[in-house]
Amino acid sequence: MHDGIIDLKKDQTPEPGSALHRVSPAVVKRYDRTGLVAEKTEWVITERPVTLYVNGRELVTLLCAGHHLDELAAGFLYAEGFLGALHELERLEVDQESGSVEVWVSGDLSLAGRMWEKRAVTSGCGKGSLFYYSLDALLSKPVESSLKVTAVQVLDRVEELNRLSETYRRTHGVHNTVLATPDEVLLFRDDIGRHNAVDMIVGHCFLRGIPLADKLLITTGRLTSELLIKLAKVGMPFVVSRNTATTLAIKLADSLGITLIGYARGGRFVAYAGQDRIL
Repeated sequence: MHDGIIDLKKDQTPEPGSALHRVSPAVVKRYDRTGLVAEKTEWVITERPVTLYVNGRELVTLLCAGHHLDELAAGFLYAEGFLGALHELERLEVDQESGSVEVWVSGDLSLAGRMWEKRAVTSGCGKGSLFYYSLDALLSKPVESSLKVTAVQVLDRVEELNRLSETYRRTHGVHNTVLATPDEVLLFRDDIGRHNAVDMIVGHCFLRGIPLADKLLITTGRLTSELLIKLAKVGMPFVVSRNTATTLAIKLADSLGITLIGYARGGRFVAYAGQDRIL
C-alpha cells in the first residue's frame, strides 16, 4: 500500500489502516444535585463522516471514528452485496484528509444497486445510513459450520475483549469487536458504531482470504436483525455480545443457523439460538 492506495491487480497485500482512532480532550463541568462540583478534562472519541464512492458514484456516508478505512469500506461493500469475491475488487484508495474512500469494482452491480435503493433506515447505532431490504433474510443462506465451543472458552474470549478495550475505558464512546477462535483472539477493532467495527473485521478477513466458518465474533453492541443478516451473508456462525438481542434477531439466528449469545458478562451468558454448537 502506498499513499493509501491498494491496487489488487498488482497482487499487493493490503495492510491494516494506518490511521489509528483518535481521542481528544474536552473541558467539562461536572454537576450533581448540589450544583457545580468541579471542572475537569475528559477524553472523547473523534467522530467524522467518511464518504464511500463505488466506480465514481457516491454510495453512502458513514459516521465513524476514522481509522482502518480500507477494511471498513471493503467489509461494508462485501456484506452489502457490492463485492462477492476478492478478484472483483480492482482498486481501493483512501483519502484521510478529505474523508473519502474510492473503490473500483468489476462485475455487474445492477442488482446490488437496485436492492440498495429499496432499503429502509434501520436502528443502526453510529451508522444512520445502514439499510436492509426485507427479503435479505430470505436470500441469506443458512450458515454451515462444524464449530464447537465450550462455555468456558466463550467467557474467556469475552474477558480478552474487555482487556483490549483501552479506548472504551478512556472515553466510554466506542463499541468493541473481536474475531476469535475458541482458544484465542485474532483481531480487535472498535468504532463509534457497532456496525462499523463489525465491517472492519469482515473487511480485514475479506482482503486477506481469512475464512469465517470456524470463528467467533464477539461484540459489545446490541444484537439486532440487520446485524444478523450481515453476518449470515459472510458466513459467521457464532456471535456473542455483552448486550441483549432483539426478538427478530433471535428468530433470524434460529432460521439462519447462527449461534446467538447475549449478556456475556460476570461469568455467565444467555444462549438465544444455536445451542448445539455449545459443548
